[in-house]
Amino acid sequence: MTAPSGSSTFLDVLTPRERGKLKLYIGSFAGVGKTYRMLNEAHELRRRGVDVVIGFVETHGRAETAAQVGDLEVVPRRRIEYRGVVLEEMDLEAVLARRPELALVDELAHTNVPGVAHRKRWEDVMQLLDEGINVISAVNVQHLESLNDVVARTLGVTVRETIPDWVLGAADQVVNIDVSAEDLRQRLSEGKIYSADRVPSALANFFTAEHLTTLRELALREVASSVDRVREAIVRREEGAPPPTAKTVDRILVALASNPPHTAVLLRKASRIAGRLNSDWYCVYVQTPEEGAERIETDVQRRLVDNIQLAQSMGAEVVKLVGSDIAAELTRFARTRGVTLLIIGQSRRSRWHRLRHGSVVERLTHNGESLDVLVVALPAKGDIRREPP
Repeated sequence: MTAPSGSSTFLDVLTPRERGKLKLYIGSFAGVGKTYRMLNEAHELRRRGVDVVIGFVETHGRAETAAQVGDLEVVPRRRIEYRGVVLEEMDLEAVLARRPELALVDELAHTNVPGVAHRKRWEDVMQLLDEGINVISAVNVQHLESLNDVVARTLGVTVRETIPDWVLGAADQVVNIDVSAEDLRQRLSEGKIYSADRVPSALANFFTAEHLTTLRELALREVASSVDRVREAIVRREEGAPPPTAKTVDRILVALASNPPHTAVLLRKASRIAGRLNSDWYCVYVQTPEEGAERIETDVQRRLVDNIQLAQSMGAEVVKLVGSDIAAELTRFARTRGVTLLIIGQSRRSRWHRLRHGSVVERLTHNGESLDVLVVALPAKGDIRREPP
């Protein structure tokens, strides 16, 4: 399944002196052909008179991909010394100065070397779009921030480089590069993805048929959601209808504790649900008297700030409330904002503590309001996850 595709679709909306347009190729895993397709499309667009440059393309040593670069104009990379090693990054300033109609920017989830303008490449892409430069980029589905826990749980790996889900949602066109697990394993066996010495380990560990099938299903699901959003926008535009507003009954709230060990799990869960419902969602932190600015520990404050920034990056509206009764504050906020689903993590307090001091989770689940409560099971202590190959 793909979004409405073809060179003409994207070409028709190129507006290089307004805000740029973003086309995103999404794949289930490395080696499915995202970069190859980007380059192929770039040649086609150039033949049709579009001013195209390569801002950054990573061939990973694959001969077929490298050959596809051909005579496309390549903006020289910026070389940066970091910890005694010279690394190469996209030269954002050079691409902006060149000011093409369209730039190819690969590896959207890549983390830049310290010393450049932005920490992440997707932020480079956002600046290009702001400057009126259209972009074609690519990313694998496991790099979506809200899927981080799903991938870790089902595949046993932790993906370190991610993009906020709203980046995918902001794309004007999303195309899924779909390859069956059997075909991808065959490409790997033929040395078209990794060097020969890495093939046996990859086939045995990460490129299993089960893993590839899982990732393929995730990619298809993401693109299906994107297609629905694009189709709805097109229909509304053609009918002259105003942009849709979020439905009050679908608003979601995730409760943020000051020092939670697994906050990211809650935030990703909320982000996934909000994305499927196409609704607003809130991340609410209730500051109790014991957590005032003069009493909260420095490391707890730092983790709280990190979690707030993570929530914002995933599209949540972050709200801080002040009060001594956490359950009452959350319930009151939900009522005034029309929230009907509250997400909270399961309590890690001992039974004795809950008997003496009460349980926020239990009070919320018996709130007496028309408020559904989803209690999310948190990972067990000591969970160990491998890094992907």
